[in-house]
Amino acid sequence: MKTTTKATTKAKVPPRSLTHIDPDGRPAMVDVSAKAVTARTAVAECRVRFPAAVAAQLHASGLKSAKGGIVETAIVAGTLAVKRTHELIPFCHPLPIDGCRIAIAWHGERELRIECAVRTTHRTGVEMEALTGATVAALTVYDMCKALSHAIVLGPARLLGKRGGRHDFGATD
Repeated sequence: MKTTTKATTKAKVPPRSLTHIDPDGRPAMVDVSAKAVTARTAVAECRVRFPAAVAAQLHASGLKSAKGGIVETAIVAGTLAVKRTHELIPFCHPLPIDGCRIAIAWHGERELRIECAVRTTHRTGVEMEALTGATVAALTVYDMCKALSHAIVLGPARLLGKRGGRHDFGATD
């Protein structure tokens, strides 16, 4: 039996490495001082899925609870989280936030979709801020609805897109 192999002509791409590990293998904050200041954006989302009876109750109430407006409270909490991301995640740089927009809407009958878009003009991106804003908003929805059920499911949380750094990704529109 004769076997042949095809030669590939793929260009070698340097492997990616973890940026928050120093040469000695210890955790370290990335030095961004040599990077250019550019406009940067990131958009992330997190989903909140409710049991059918809870979703029906929330639709009927207009997303209001005994604690107040669920959407309004989640937007405020998510915005605060964006501004304080560097206090929650050890190697995130404190950043000036030029803008933050959180949108919360039904996605189907039983799921809320929370989208967080963040802008800055700085040396590092705002992916973690967008992810933190979306997930803290989702946690706030859970907190405001947990009296109705503990079977509420958060996630997935994911980055939808980022622009303005070395590697653009996905969509930020």
